[in-house]
Amino acid sequence: MSRETAINVVLALLLLAVPFIAMQLGKPFYVTLATRMAILGLAAIGLNIALGLGGLVSFGHAAFFGIGGYAAGILASHAFSGQPLDFGLFAVPGSKLMPVIWAVAIVAGGLLAAAIGSISLRTSGVYFIMITLAFAQMTYYFAISWPAYGGEDGLSITIRNTFPGVNTLVPQNYFLICYALLVVGLVLFALLRDSRFGAALQASRQNEVRVASVGIAPFRIKLVAFVISGMITGLAGALYADLNRFVSPSMLSWHMSGEFIVLIILGGVGRLCGPLAGAMLFVMLEYILGGLTERWQFFLGLLLLGVVLFARGGLIGLLAGRARHG
Repeated sequence: MSRETAINVVLALLLLAVPFIAMQLGKPFYVTLATRMAILGLAAIGLNIALGLGGLVSFGHAAFFGIGGYAAGILASHAFSGQPLDFGLFAVPGSKLMPVIWAVAIVAGGLLAAAIGSISLRTSGVYFIMITLAFAQMTYYFAISWPAYGGEDGLSITIRNTFPGVNTLVPQNYFLICYALLVVGLVLFALLRDSRFGAALQASRQNEVRVASVGIAPFRIKLVAFVISGMITGLAGALYADLNRFVSPSMLSWHMSGEFIVLIILGGVGRLCGPLAGAMLFVMLEYILGGLTERWQFFLGLLLLGVVLFARGGLIGLLAGRARHG
């Protein structure tokens, strides 16, 4: 077992242990913090497929995160009111079942990613960054101007959605659901990275001309990766909405997209548990420093600057040294 693999295992087990230790200490709030780490880690895993493997610096992933959140909020609100979603020619009933909501969030995130990616991937560099940002802001302003679902005030989820056989109102139970999906996300990332598809994606990041010369279409490879990335981030958005029992346009803002990028840089770009390490560090800093000063993000900026200058492999790379990605 490599050093990086050992670090990955320790991080995963540490996050799993936090809620149980917190309950023993009578600190249930830490369960919520751990759940938030798992959800943000999952969202960053989605972006890490595009950014870490494909070199696609997307400032639009908040669009997928937000659409997943709105999928959860809208379906839950219609299930609570008993009124179906009216699409003119047909109507769809609401749902409070998490698996159904997750499926809708994944499909919605994937479809939106396909639409955005089919246009933005025809550009590169700063143009790609700005186009993804523009699309995310379009969805943000659309949500603000959508009064049927709260507009800029957002949409409340009356009661947390349900999972068969599990009481999701118990914080530990909901954490375990989110943690299980996080593990699935990590496994999927590892499989993609080590597959022929992952090799082609990473090769496209390095030299598109050479990839095209051997009969592989870089655009198609990157589009598939972008869609998978959007689907995972959409799922994370649905989980985040259920955690807070609230969804708002802030989930679609460029600040959220920037936060995902920060998580990956802090943890390690392209590394298996880089997003998880970044999410754990970010939430800890927000909680600890946020209790001391309203300007805690200043210290986050200093840390980010230090990582970029002196630890290009992020926290995982710093701990693992020159070890190969695990």
